[in-house]
Amino acid sequence: MVRAKKYLGQHFLNDTNIAQKIVDCLGPVCSNVCEIGPGTGVLTRPLLDITFIEKLKLIEVDNESVEYLQDNFDDDKLTIVKADFLKIDIHSIFNTPFAVIGNFPYNISSQIFFKILENRKLIPLIVCMIQKEVAVRISASHGNKTYGILSVLLQSWYDIEYCFTVNENVFIPPPKVKSAVIRLTRNSTNSLNCNEKLFFQVVKTAFNQRRKTLRNALKPLLPDISQSDNVFFIKRAEQLSPDEFVELTNIVSEKMNN
Repeated sequence: MVRAKKYLGQHFLNDTNIAQKIVDCLGPVCSNVCEIGPGTGVLTRPLLDITFIEKLKLIEVDNESVEYLQDNFDDDKLTIVKADFLKIDIHSIFNTPFAVIGNFPYNISSQIFFKILENRKLIPLIVCMIQKEVAVRISASHGNKTYGILSVLLQSWYDIEYCFTVNENVFIPPPKVKSAVIRLTRNSTNSLNCNEKLFFQVVKTAFNQRRKTLRNALKPLLPDISQSDNVFFIKRAEQLSPDEFVELTNIVSEKMNN
């Protein structure tokens, strides 16, 4: 059996009912599916039974898990790729749209989401199990104290649904926190009505000092911001919706160019 490795953040799901419940959240959006970090293949088995999936690619960085998967799974639509998802060229997985599913390692879940955002045109659907605290944060609406950088960035391009909570006892080894499954579905936004690179900067800078008003939090981008009387600058980052962050980015852009 494969040993869970702490340095990889591995907690193997050990409940087939939960696995089926996660897979059922997928929906027939894509015939190509990528599973990140399959481990011992508890999600892989029910995925192979789904008729609308024509190609399933497993991305696994752990040698021991790769060997186990190779020994225990043999299906024409299955490809096992030994690679780090954070380092792999997304187009080498699929060059046409594909869904992502997985039990994401807690320690790199945010980095996985940033990589997905970079490749959002290829990834219309994500179903993932992550730490409950992160799931709550991502799905939180503005005005909520848990609302943050990932909330704004992901909600700008995806509709987010909190599907269900998963208890610690269904994992080997059990994590110290609860998990949750969320589903992210690409919305109709193809591009934001602003400089998108600056948008990322504004959102990250605003939340880096989230207790401060935006007038103070955005000083690294706009040192002379104190002269502005715009209503956004007396608010805090958590009070702005993704659309309002687009407006704010345009204001910042205009001031930077003057």
